[in-house]
Amino acid sequence: MTTDLAGGIDAGREYVFAERPDDPEMRDSVSFWVFDDSGAVGLPRIGIEAVAAHWGSHQIQVNLAFPDGRVYRLRDNAPARSPFAPDGTPAVLGAGPIAFRCVEPFDVWTVAFDGHAIQTTSADLIAGRKTGPLVNLRFAIEARMAAPPWVQGALRTDADTQLKTSIAGDLMGGPRYEQLFRAAGSVEVAGECHDLTGSGLRIRRQGVRRLEGFWGHCWQSALFGSGRGFGYIAYPPRPDGEPTFNEGYLFDGDGPLIPARVVSAPWLSRLQSVGEDVSLVLETERGTVRIAGETVLSNHEITDPKDVPPDVLATMANWTFPALQQAGVRYRWDDEETIGMLERSIPREQLGNQ
Repeated sequence: MTTDLAGGIDAGREYVFAERPDDPEMRDSVSFWVFDDSGAVGLPRIGIEAVAAHWGSHQIQVNLAFPDGRVYRLRDNAPARSPFAPDGTPAVLGAGPIAFRCVEPFDVWTVAFDGHAIQTTSADLIAGRKTGPLVNLRFAIEARMAAPPWVQGALRTDADTQLKTSIAGDLMGGPRYEQLFRAAGSVEVAGECHDLTGSGLRIRRQGVRRLEGFWGHCWQSALFGSGRGFGYIAYPPRPDGEPTFNEGYLFDGDGPLIPARVVSAPWLSRLQSVGEDVSLVLETERGTVRIAGETVLSNHEITDPKDVPPDVLATMANWTFPALQQAGVRYRWDDEETIGMLERSIPREQLGNQ
């Protein structure tokens, strides 16, 4: 059996908007999660959000984290770069110090950053403290795709219905897919250099995203050395009892993705830097799979909207500012271990109430 790394998706979906979209709410987005196989260093989300209403300046998010609790972060709006690669294709989404490039659709992507970041710690972020000294930060990562892309709603009929008929479609932000990859590159921060060999996840999204009414989520994925992998996104049960989005997959290392849903997810209930059990259980037609997980590095986002400048708020699609964790996790599936991603959130007033 062979693996179609494009998953039947047209290669044109990989390219960015060549010019500003007419709809002021339309956005273009690329983001990566990258982790060294050893767990010594991780980039728990680096991304660009380009919103048509502010097309000359794109929103940047960079997170670099270490197991000892150090975190280096950047949240900024920076001048947009040209979307055109040397061959003339609109293959670059860049702003200021960072640029993502599609080298070959559904095969090779790169990201490079050369700028500054705020030095802080996971403990300070949990306490809501985000200030710190600016330090030099550079990284360059090459991502080689290792599994078919997962298009949200494409694997389960109930998930597709959720996206088309409920708030879940607005929260997802339009056509979206994600893809596991092998990673190689380097990171240099505050004069400290690290080579990186590992894996990660790439997310590609173009659409209108509205986050009013967001009530939390849990999102996990990982790629193992054998080529196996998994991923899912789920929203927690609603107080009104209405169905919620819940879709995922398993990957055997070859062939197509296997549809799945999560039946036991580590919903966010407290804020802890590392060492937290975030194991999960996925259900497929061929049986139940249990994957153990423990956080090894972590970034947190605790934001009071009153502290956000109005010009920044205007680019954030009415984001409701839940408590957010973005982490690297040591996963164990049978006799294999790897480092993968976890993102989860919950309304701040519900922390400690789960």
